[in-house]
Amino acid sequence: MSKEVVLIGRSNVGKSTLFWELTGKKVPIGKRPGITQYPFKTKVGNIFYVDMPGYGFMFRTTKADQEKTKDLIVHYFEEHAREILLAVQVIDAASFLDIADRWEGRGEVPMEIELWEFLDDLGLHSVLAANKMDRIAKQDRDGALDLICERLGMLPPWTQWQDRVAPISAKRGQIDPLRAIISRKVAVA
Repeated sequence: MSKEVVLIGRSNVGKSTLFWELTGKKVPIGKRPGITQYPFKTKVGNIFYVDMPGYGFMFRTTKADQEKTKDLIVHYFEEHAREILLAVQVIDAASFLDIADRWEGRGEVPMEIELWEFLDDLGLHSVLAANKMDRIAKQDRDGALDLICERLGMLPPWTQWQDRVAPISAKRGQIDPLRAIISRKVAVA
């Protein structure tokens, strides 16, 4: 049975850039959401890495197409749950709290929180790749990560979750915390 590390997250959070950093394989990326429309898979060593399409807003797409993408993502995780060694939920750490506040202010569950719970309900080992940390002032990073973890149901301080939370900047190639988590998981697989 093949094992997979699957990258999932909202559109334009840096999944494809992170995929390239992890695998050395380029997938189309762009400044506008919705470039990745289907799962892209490549093998590195004994592990398949999968770059999933982003969910949420996609440039020049209808609501129906956005729902198709969401359905594709849900079905992929349900159908491949046994092969998924690690589900890496990529977030934009710099905007996560603002987006969550906006959704909750409308009485809705933020997509990122809903996805985190969905992955947990499937029994997957999930890791949060808190991307774009370079956009948060150094003195504010621990506090921001504490608040993000709290929203996802993990009690602060975030540092107790270093096996599940990886502060990274994919664009700058600063992904060592995530590489370490993946290496440990692959070693015991």
